[in-house]
Amino acid sequence: MTSSPSERSDRPVGLRERKKAATRAAIQLHALRLFREQGYAQTTVDQIAEAAEISPSTFFRYFPTKEETVLYDELDPILIEAFTAQPEDLSPIAAIRATLREVFTRLPAEDLEREKSRQALVFAVPELRAAMLDQFSAGLAMLAEAAAVRSGREKDDFAVRIWAGAIVGVALASFLAIVDDSAPDFIEGMDRGFALLEEGLPL
Repeated sequence: MTSSPSERSDRPVGLRERKKAATRAAIQLHALRLFREQGYAQTTVDQIAEAAEISPSTFFRYFPTKEETVLYDELDPILIEAFTAQPEDLSPIAAIRATLREVFTRLPAEDLEREKSRQALVFAVPELRAAMLDQFSAGLAMLAEAAAVRSGREKDDFAVRIWAGAIVGVALASFLAIVDDSAPDFIEGMDRGFALLEEGLPL
């Protein structure tokens, strides 16, 4: 099994944290596989635990619900950190595009497929779609805060919040195109969406 993105960051991570991250990633990987093979509603926590070779009680130490195995996203803080670290001379959208290329091109193919599978499930299962709205709100707030730092504005500045909303909207629309296979590649599809936004969304 490949290491998780958080393990591959440059920050020192203790052995205990690495083991916890690896266990969490393994549980999520098995859960996503079972959801694809037999359906989200038909898959139980006991089945996920058995596939991951852990006890149900251990499962609940990592994920409070079955739903969380899909909603858990370890990439958001990594993306925000990479965005904040982009060169100051890049425009905000250029910094977003550079961030996506930097983070996703470093991901092993297995991790990239896991992320695509996770997102596809979110959009396919009604109860997961509803729960994801809260995560979009949280992600928008994180992005607005990072954009405010780069631009020297307040995070609740109207322009900053609208910009962050546009980024989240384009990311959502681009991903839906990728899931529907109308975009050829995960990274290329996302970059195409942000390139259109950078051009002013010409039609």
